[in-house]
Amino acid sequence: MAKTRVIKATNKCGKRVKLARVEKDMTQLDLATALNMDCGIEISSTGVSYLENDERFVKDFEIIALAEVLDKHPMWLLFGDKVPQKYKN
Repeated sequence: MAKTRVIKATNKCGKRVKLARVEKDMTQLDLATALNMDCGIEISSTGVSYLENDERFVKDFEIIALAEVLDKHPMWLLFGDKVPQKYKN
């Protein structure tokens, strides 16, 4: 019998997405709705929860959309205040 392999997603931005969402006083449903309506990203509030808890990978175009909706720089979503020097202008 084959073993079932559980793969946990490892996002760099999940916790910062949650911080930014709470800072904007948005619920997970609010964020999902904004991503759907404003950016054409199909995600449910459950999907946002999975993303924030590192149980769902974040696609590159989603990082840009999240940054737009949450009024944050995409690099902040990835690295917080510790953006590596090699990625700074």
